[in-house]
Amino acid sequence: MKTFIRVVELWVPDRTRTRLEFGGCLASDEYSEFKAVSENALFAYDEGLPGKAWASGHPVILTKFSNSYFKRTDEAVEAGLTCGVALPVFAGEFLMAVMVLFCGDDEKHVGAVELWHNDPENSHEMGLVDGYYGTADMFEFNSRHTKFPRGFGLPGRTWKAGSPLIIKDLHNAKSFLRWEEASEIGINCGVGIPYSTASDQTWVVTFLSAQATPIARRFEIWVPNPSRTELVFQSGDCSKNADLTSLYASKTIAKGEGSIGGAWATGMPAINEHLKVDQSIAAQAARAAGMNQIVVLPVIENALLKAVLAWYL
Repeated sequence: MKTFIRVVELWVPDRTRTRLEFGGCLASDEYSEFKAVSENALFAYDEGLPGKAWASGHPVILTKFSNSYFKRTDEAVEAGLTCGVALPVFAGEFLMAVMVLFCGDDEKHVGAVELWHNDPENSHEMGLVDGYYGTADMFEFNSRHTKFPRGFGLPGRTWKAGSPLIIKDLHNAKSFLRWEEASEIGINCGVGIPYSTASDQTWVVTFLSAQATPIARRFEIWVPNPSRTELVFQSGDCSKNADLTSLYASKTIAKGEGSIGGAWATGMPAINEHLKVDQSIAAQAARAAGMNQIVVLPVIENALLKAVLAWYL
């Protein structure tokens, strides 16, 4: 099974905190040459894709690398990578890390990664900045000509929630306004991640996952309990149709426990290639379902953890 996202990288401030250095990567062997180039790269503030996300203070997406500020164009093209999305993680105004996701291209590639934006001075709706759609041309056309008010569609609902959101069974979800086009091409799960900036602007990154080329095999959202002593499961979606809500009923993850609890303790995103070294209940459940790798993104607001989004490969 090929996943829609081919490479996940972490970029972290070096010891001077003036540049970003390579902090790890999830990728199969076919991307080893691209990984080798990345391992030795450094990005200054506003340089390359990671530096651009740092300087802008919000996610950025590049749907073509040539003639852009992207620094590793030849190697990316050689590896068949076609799109990059950089997700910065800030605690207040200070950068913790940047996670970069790369998509690949082939004929059967269905799914989407989108970046939406609202500037309240210009509009009360959210419009598409850019997106990568693989082979879903009609869906792309409609998305580029759709705007979402707050609370409507996946971008608008994520905006209203101010927290990550998972919508399952999109072909039945009337709350997903593009459900007809989505069901025609097999998109069945949507995940939204919100970012708000000091100027009251809101950005939402959406992942639209299809059964044939899923973004990930399982998504989970964990949130602090009311006393902020543990993380509890909020929602999830599994390509194997596991009932995650009953699986995690009354189960918790402690601060600092495994990759998910670690993201809360450190404020840092994480990638873990070997789930067997993670002792949390979530890792045990994923391993039992045949999943070996995890990507963890903390969602931080006003320097407090709002939620942890995890996905498994």
